[in-house]
Amino acid sequence: MTTLASEHTSSDSSDNWVRNLIKRNNVAIGDAQLTARTRESSLCVVCKGSRFLCGKTRCPIMVKVNFFLKSVPLLASEDVAGFSPPSVFIGRIGYPHVYAGPLVPPVDEDTSIFDMPEQWFGRTMDEIIGFRSLLVRGKYRVHVQKFNEGGRIMEQTRELALAENCVDMELNLTKKPKGSIFMDDDVQPFGPSAPMRDLHLGTTKFEHRVEKAYRDTDLKAVQAVRELYGKGVMVTKIQRAFSVGAFGIEKNRRLVPTRWSITAVDDIISKDLIQKVKTYPEINEFRVYESVYMDNVFEILMIPAQWSYESMEAWYPGTVWNPNGNKIAVYSDWEGNNGRTTYAAIGGCYYSARLATCELLVKERRQATVIVLREARPGYIMPIGVWQVRENVRNAMKQKPFLFEKLDESLKFIGSRFEIPLKRWITQSSLLKNALFQKRMTDFFSSYSRVDKF
Repeated sequence: MTTLASEHTSSDSSDNWVRNLIKRNNVAIGDAQLTARTRESSLCVVCKGSRFLCGKTRCPIMVKVNFFLKSVPLLASEDVAGFSPPSVFIGRIGYPHVYAGPLVPPVDEDTSIFDMPEQWFGRTMDEIIGFRSLLVRGKYRVHVQKFNEGGRIMEQTRELALAENCVDMELNLTKKPKGSIFMDDDVQPFGPSAPMRDLHLGTTKFEHRVEKAYRDTDLKAVQAVRELYGKGVMVTKIQRAFSVGAFGIEKNRRLVPTRWSITAVDDIISKDLIQKVKTYPEINEFRVYESVYMDNVFEILMIPAQWSYESMEAWYPGTVWNPNGNKIAVYSDWEGNNGRTTYAAIGGCYYSARLATCELLVKERRQATVIVLREARPGYIMPIGVWQVRENVRNAMKQKPFLFEKLDESLKFIGSRFEIPLKRWITQSSLLKNALFQKRMTDFFSSYSRVDKF
């Protein structure tokens, strides 16, 4: 497959330039099989993939177009056969009436890697986009609380979500699947999709620990998640089963949109781990853990103090969550020793990083104040899911930490790893300001402003 290069043509409208690009490269695709949309404020409308106005190292739209072209053969038939990783997707648009259904690539071999984020760390962004782009999504409209009325389609979708390994299946659609390219870089890549009329599963073997929780209709969902994690079930598998309403008191079971289920499971597990962490003695030194992946730089600071947590993200202009800004944007949220009662402003990444840091503290039977700092640079051209944060921080926790006797020393080290000035991080951080400026007998007694030192 030839990789496309964009040529700027002023006559291309904001809605048609992608289509025209595809046609100029002699790719036959019906208008009904591609949706190309954009936001009016998007730089993509002006740039058309040729000027790099967003400041990224590569045009994310051109990357999506190239992978869309590789998926064109998937659009030729209303019937798709292959091995599902296994994978399902529950949408959130129109909630409580949502689209639910399986994801299957037309591949007759082991596809488990296609939906196993725990094994994605270290792979390139193109590989991850390739996994997502090959998954054809079947869509079936259903009410989240009435999914049992969805008949055999929903029954088999649930069976797929509970499967231990790849499942041979055939997906029958009502029309040829359609690809979608949203011309903005804060939309994750997805494969083609279409409404489905039927699906057929081959032999399906359930993950026995997940199946046991599913069969127990008196076991609350939160307890099911905690027990499965404690038994070593991968977070991704728990999230998948959670999304299809496999856990909880029978009358309370419902579908949970995939995006929400990921965050819910991360939150449930990490809250349980936090309760253990708070019973352990504090660490004896200042620690800094580090991980760099996909142009995301993570520095995780652990302070010898009682449990509290903060997650901070700094985005360059033109990056995923700061597409039109002309200054660096820093976002943060935090919780004290008593936890939090509201949803974190920075979203699911907050909970995925919290889970990863708590795993280490529980393993070491130690307690600390934890501050996760993430610098997202222009090479991170599009979002690929909160799994990237969880696995990045998990990778950092596997490394030998840099140890320091004083907070000042640890902050100077962190400042040397980032391009964004340390003062900017401190100004944004609630816990860093508290650690630097609050008077405690065991803390720092300098009379001058510590921020000015950096």
